[in-house]
Amino acid sequence: MEDRPAPRQFATTHWSLVAAAKPDKASQFRAREALEELCRAYWWPLYAFVRSRGCSGDDAQDLTQAFFARIIETGGFASADRERGRFRSYLLGAMKHFLANEWHRGQTRKRGGQVQFVEWDTLDPEGRYAGATRPSDDPEQLFDREWALETMAVALRSLCDEMTAAGKSELFEALEGSLTGDDDVPRREIATRLNMSEGAVKVAIHRMRRRYGELLRTAIAETVSNEADLEDEMRHLVAVLRRE
Repeated sequence: MEDRPAPRQFATTHWSLVAAAKPDKASQFRAREALEELCRAYWWPLYAFVRSRGCSGDDAQDLTQAFFARIIETGGFASADRERGRFRSYLLGAMKHFLANEWHRGQTRKRGGQVQFVEWDTLDPEGRYAGATRPSDDPEQLFDREWALETMAVALRSLCDEMTAAGKSELFEALEGSLTGDDDVPRREIATRLNMSEGAVKVAIHRMRRRYGELLRTAIAETVSNEADLEDEMRHLVAVLRRE
């Protein structure tokens, strides 16, 4: 956990691969794989957006599933703008366009159809939605908030995986709360339980927070094409969470 990550090579991030897709088959294949991974990672903010627009849970599942199938099958990434595109903005704009067309045609690919992009049976979208929303939630603000929280969750899972692989899962579980900036973590109690000094616990918290910040930047970097967009998205994430 001491090594700092190498400088981000934006030409190889998921969204850069999508935005830079060329007509040749190899490029299109790589772009499709990258887009599928991004969509699977960020299905939840999109589902919450559709649900908050007044759709039932079943309809929100159908529409989200159909949207992913449509964008993947038709190569919707062809319209991505490498210079201006950020996956968050692109995804929301594409869903708005999709919903307008779907409501007009009244056509929705039902669950159990040709493509099962999201395995709803392994998730609890309605339970999660009930805990995430408030009566006054604006659909776009809800999307942004859940996007921010999901991005943080991606970084947290990465940190958990790293520490577990290093044999430090118990330390991660004990100090996870400190990643939110909580200064009330019972350091003395944790030090006693893990047979560490309080000073060692303090150092571990500092390292975890630093690494979590690096992984958060990495998670966001996968959804943008350049350093400027990365910094903008970092600021946007902070601003969204401050509205809470």
